[in-house]
Amino acid sequence: MIAVTGATGNVGRKLVQALVAAGEQVTATSRGISEADVPEGVESRRADLTDAATLRPVFDGAEALFLHDGGAGAHLMNPRDVLDAAKAGGAERVVLLSSQGVATRPQSASHGDTARAIEDAVRESGLDWTILRPGGFDSNAYAWSESVRTRRSVAAPFGDVGLPTIDPTDIAEVAAVTLREKEHAGRIYELTGPAPSTPRQRAEAIGDALGEPVRFVEQTREEARSQMLQFMPEPVVETTLAILGRPTPAEQRISPDVELVLGRAPRTFADWARRHIAAFR
Repeated sequence: MIAVTGATGNVGRKLVQALVAAGEQVTATSRGISEADVPEGVESRRADLTDAATLRPVFDGAEALFLHDGGAGAHLMNPRDVLDAAKAGGAERVVLLSSQGVATRPQSASHGDTARAIEDAVRESGLDWTILRPGGFDSNAYAWSESVRTRRSVAAPFGDVGLPTIDPTDIAEVAAVTLREKEHAGRIYELTGPAPSTPRQRAEAIGDALGEPVRFVEQTREEARSQMLQFMPEPVVETTLAILGRPTPAEQRISPDVELVLGRAPRTFADWARRHIAAFR
């Protein structure tokens, strides 16, 4: 059995589907999960990564664990307690969804320090481990859904700065392979899309998928910062703006790792937009 944390997220939901399609028994967990969130035959169990006691029954009988780093609440998680609970349940393997920022922004409290501490705990857990380090997600474009639906416009800073964002389904499919195949133990995979795309180009791709033009409005850095501070802590905002506006060469690099694991090129943002266009209609 494979336990999947963060099972209602953009990656976790697709991962559960991929594992079920591969014939695996899956237990899916998140704080608010319900039976309606998972395919037939998947056990859904509510648990909180910040409370290891709630995880012990979820992990009982699990041979492998997919561990999401907790996102914005990662600093509240004690990863060693989580991993101890997994080992107590019988786990032998863990696949961690981490962040590219561990390598590219090591001085950042959110992208570097917190994620690095979780990675260290995984490596020191005594379990076979694989670490996935994606960059930006294609699904971050969901933040534009309301403005596209109501005004056919997108507002974002740094309109012509490109980054190789990745489709969460590709991350999920890489995770499914690495959870099922032992040969990936001890590997760190950096996951990107097939080519850089700019915010302006992503807005255009959404418009192409809609069959209607979507106007791009370039925000100033301060306008974007003010907007982000409404739902993100200031240190995360500052690091995010630095990545979006002044990415390092490593953050703009196209990684071969998706193709290495899956045997095919990663999907494009345009493909993601076509498959999720209902959110923008």
